Amino acid sequence: MEIDRAEIGTGFITEVDRYLYNNGRHYEIYEKLGAHPEKYEGNDGMYFAVWAPHGSQVSVVGDFNGWDPEANLMSSLSDSGIWETFVPGLGIGELYKYAITTRSGKILFKSDPYAFQAEYRPQTASVTADLSVFQWKDRSWMEKRMTKDPLHEPLSIYEVHLGSWRKKNRAEKDGFYTYTEAAHELADYILEMGYTHVELMGIAEHPYDGSWGYQVTGYFAPTSRYGTPEEFMYFVDYLHRKGIGVILDWVPAHFPKDAHGLADFDGEPCYEYGDPRKGEHPDWGTKVFDYSKYEVDNFLIANALYWVDKFHVDGLRVDAVASMLYLDYGRNNGEWVPNQYGGNENLEAIEFFKHLNSVIKNRGNGAMVIAEESTAWPRVTGNQEQAGLGFTFKWNMGWMHDFLEYMKLDPYFRKYNHHKMTFGLSYFTSENYILVLSHDEVVHLKCSMIHKMPGLLEDKFSNLKLGYTFMLGHPGKKLLFMGQDFGQFHEWDEKSALDWYLSEEPLGKDLKDYVRDLLHLYKKYPALYEKDFDWEGFSWVNANDKERSIFSFIRYSKDHKRSLLFVLNFTPVERPDYRVGVPKRGAYTLVLDEKHGLYKRGEKAPSFRSVKTEWDGQEHSFSYPLPAYGAAVFRF
Repeated sequence: MEIDRAEIGTGFITEVDRYLYNNGRHYEIYEKLGAHPEKYEGNDGMYFAVWAPHGSQVSVVGDFNGWDPEANLMSSLSDSGIWETFVPGLGIGELYKYAITTRSGKILFKSDPYAFQAEYRPQTASVTADLSVFQWKDRSWMEKRMTKDPLHEPLSIYEVHLGSWRKKNRAEKDGFYTYTEAAHELADYILEMGYTHVELMGIAEHPYDGSWGYQVTGYFAPTSRYGTPEEFMYFVDYLHRKGIGVILDWVPAHFPKDAHGLADFDGEPCYEYGDPRKGEHPDWGTKVFDYSKYEVDNFLIANALYWVDKFHVDGLRVDAVASMLYLDYGRNNGEWVPNQYGGNENLEAIEFFKHLNSVIKNRGNGAMVIAEESTAWPRVTGNQEQAGLGFTFKWNMGWMHDFLEYMKLDPYFRKYNHHKMTFGLSYFTSENYILVLSHDEVVHLKCSMIHKMPGLLEDKFSNLKLGYTFMLGHPGKKLLFMGQDFGQFHEWDEKSALDWYLSEEPLGKDLKDYVRDLLHLYKKYPALYEKDFDWEGFSWVNANDKERSIFSFIRYSKDHKRSLLFVLNFTPVERPDYRVGVPKRGAYTLVLDEKHGLYKRGEKAPSFRSVKTEWDGQEHSFSYPLPAYGAAVFRF
């Protein structure tokens, strides 16, 4: 139906909408483009609008018109590249696509880039939906989030792939948990363990399970593998009401070439760069967004805000940031195009990030933006007034690499690699870091976390407990991938559920209980999170005891009350009279060790009184029987 522009309602595309969108500033464009229930000329129906600037004819097709490209033609809105139509009588739950006739006369059937819902894979149609019906009950969480600064709050993230966290014994939908089912069991587990947030891999609609959700075709559609948009809203709402934050992985770096997706959307490069030297990732076989186009930037920024505003998510972890920042990422000489100054920086992507982060920050709702940036790009979390990109946090990939290389070593050789554990403490204030042991470290023949550890099975578990204690004490927020907290044996496989029975085996249960104690200790003591990016929050006691592979350091809170001393022995050699230097005279009470775990209220915790004996450059010291693979945390 051709629309009389003089009679349109507020839900239809206006001249102001077109102006803002074509200039990259329409942050709620998802309320206009896509499919929306509307009333026109007294009829209820569905309003459709799509950006296809190179199309010669566009129509909406579906079961309602027999998928006939001539049945519901769309009208072009001036030179905006936007097409629109109204289909009377059409409701929620209808399958549809756009039939786009290219300038060469070919007809392409494309899913809606702004669709709120998608058909269950391997089918590829979009589904009409209405997001206004869900009743949120997380007001208290959302109000508190606005008042908190995540830099000075505890942040311990449980990274989850919903499709393989747990599975049901049923054939329906491949045994996947629904969003509703997952919300209840996942919340119970997170509360038991003590994580503060869950980070979900691959929630936006994607055609191929093996991409883990990182090759997206439906940026505005929660994947139908686990249910409807309303069910995903319930997931977030339920976790919020249980005091748990929700972070989503988000992929503005690239998209796949599937025929129904964004690639050559209207027969020509539309969302991607036209030059394949800029517009394709040779490593991944995917397309790269064209950040020079206002409409593309608007699509991505509006999408980020959509998840924050419509689904109340607390943060976005931005995937593959380095691939966006560098024009030569994954490319050989001659396969990339320098910028206007001859450099390898993608100036358009840099401006995109600054724009994105400034918009989210200025909303003032406490949402985080986290960069998975694997290089030494400067000031990723720096403010834009100082030429920073403006992210809230950055994954510390350098720390992860050094930590794992050290932990893999036979303890005899650790003394020759002592610097791998101390180097991260030389730069921890340069960015707002999250220490990560993510899914990427337990796939593609990299071994599970437990099998990275040296020695016999019991040694492996002892090493992992010790390593996690070091991670807890090291400045920076924390992230563990699912299964790492109970010693999952096998590498992660998106097709199979975790081996949960291992969490009830003696060694697995002991590790799980210990990680739980670490996480509860983390939330209990502000010294472990208040000054994560400030030298006033950390000091070495002895960083140089490499012959014995022992590390000792102190974490301080803002008021220097209830500070914590860490002493960690990375060899199987017992030190029955290990002396450690301390900054003041008094009692040092053990709050956690590798055998007992966390000392609870009412338990008699061992206490050690310091004496005025200079040690480790400190005026005072005390002796402690440090076991093999010993981990000791004292409060003072």
